[in-house]
Amino acid sequence: MSGLQDSLVPEPLAQLPWRLILLVLAISGFGLAVLYSAAGGQLQPWALNQAIRFMVFFAMAIMLSRFREEHWKFFAFPLYGATLLALLGVEIIGQVGGGSQRWLNLGFMTIQPSEIMKPVLILALAKYYDTLPSGELRRAVAIWPALLLIGLPAALVVIQPDLGTTVVLVAAGVTVMFLAGLPLRLFVGGAVAVAAAIPLAFQFLLEDYQRNRVLTFLNPENDPLGTGYHITQSKIAIGSGGLFGKGFLNGTQSHLAYLPEGHTDFVFATMAEEFGLLGGLLLILGFALLIRWGIRVGQRAQSTFAKLTAAGLSTTIFLYFAINLMMVMGLAPVVGIPLPLVSYGGSAMLTVLICIGILMSIDRENRMRRR
Repeated sequence: MSGLQDSLVPEPLAQLPWRLILLVLAISGFGLAVLYSAAGGQLQPWALNQAIRFMVFFAMAIMLSRFREEHWKFFAFPLYGATLLALLGVEIIGQVGGGSQRWLNLGFMTIQPSEIMKPVLILALAKYYDTLPSGELRRAVAIWPALLLIGLPAALVVIQPDLGTTVVLVAAGVTVMFLAGLPLRLFVGGAVAVAAAIPLAFQFLLEDYQRNRVLTFLNPENDPLGTGYHITQSKIAIGSGGLFGKGFLNGTQSHLAYLPEGHTDFVFATMAEEFGLLGGLLLILGFALLIRWGIRVGQRAQSTFAKLTAAGLSTTIFLYFAINLMMVMGLAPVVGIPLPLVSYGGSAMLTVLICIGILMSIDRENRMRRR
């Protein structure tokens, strides 16, 4: 029977991690149902467009899974350089939207280079530490080039301004440095330095609206109809869902337009109102299984490059997920991080599916080496 199945199923399809694929389809399908409800039971303007984007980007992820590990290592630095040039292009000729300059209009499509930089930065850092002899990990050569790789794109992104993407870039990059084996004292000292610099950054680096977001996070009730409106309505929507929710298509906060951005950054609040705590826990479980799979891919990898790449990409997905949930629950300032595969929009979906495609490539390599 197994021989008959092998003859009927093409080898490239048989090699795909189908459990992961079904998990990603389930998360995205749940997101489409939420967007359908957020539009009042209509496919337009969000659910249909999101479904088309997902099919295109998911097909791209499948194609990326066919790349070999040596391909990612070879293209890591060229991809980093090209994406860094694209970020510079954003500062010169970038498209402005919503008060931020984050996009490049290529004529046939509009791209956000800061999103592409997230997986590319992980590849570049993994390539650097893979080529660095283990005896050099306690010397300056293990620190300053990695800080430069992280700092250049982070500086270009923070002046767009895009604080949320900057946080994800820095956090994922530092995670790769930590897992590469750098001494713990460096991270403790860095954490102390960052804590000491926070007041200065708050006063001189943040834009006015970003400072207001931090102040709103500390006391959202201070201006419930102004700067605190988003998070106040988000908490109301999540709390009103109760254990089982109000039911599909029966949400009031989003349908009556009380909840701003209920289809993008605050889509989790829209979902929690209709599907309740149970729906929220199922979605959290889905992302937990996805991140757990990525971590296991790294654990099974044979090379330093593959291990660090898998860990960094899994961390990137986790940061998207964790920051968005903390944001909509009032546990972190609103920084404009969407919920990947669920929130409407292509940028976060593209980034996460690139991460999944590279992880599937590493997983495929692992299985080939075990044969």
